[in-house]
Amino acid sequence: MHLETERLVLREFAEADAEATNVYERDAEVVRYTSHGPRSLDESRAYIRRALAAARAAPRRVSDFALVRREDLQLVGRCGFRVTSFDQREAVLWYILDRSSWGRGYVGEAARAVLGFGFGTLRLHRFFVDIDPRNAASLRVAEKLGMRREAHFVENAWVKGEWTDSIVFGLLDREHRA
Repeated sequence: MHLETERLVLREFAEADAEATNVYERDAEVVRYTSHGPRSLDESRAYIRRALAAARAAPRRVSDFALVRREDLQLVGRCGFRVTSFDQREAVLWYILDRSSWGRGYVGEAARAVLGFGFGTLRLHRFFVDIDPRNAASLRVAEKLGMRREAHFVENAWVKGEWTDSIVFGLLDREHRA
């Protein structure tokens, strides 16, 4: 499965993507607000293997796309989602991008394609993102996607040795269509 945008191809991961993926996954600044710390090459490879296994599951709950720039075929990040409830038709969205590609609008472009796929093809009802409030760039992405701020949870998660807050943004299928 793959999606295409003006500047990106969003495709399934392959094990051969581990080195390109590890470029951003080992960067402490890139993973600063993720639930995991910098990853080794073996850890990036293991993540890809889990993503490939999840893609084979039935019913499929996880869709995790490698973000590849059309201009040079460089893998620069990932964007995906996990269906949190089939009954409620709800999914959590995520995105991460190599630091050299920050500020170019790639995440928003990729996320719009993923949302379109989820709402259109899969007929999901709601997407949400869970963001550390210190991650200003990620908050801006959610806002630019038209997502609505729904909640601010205080010290609700123990991440990397500290209590952290979460801000949740949501988007309904009818809001996406409008």
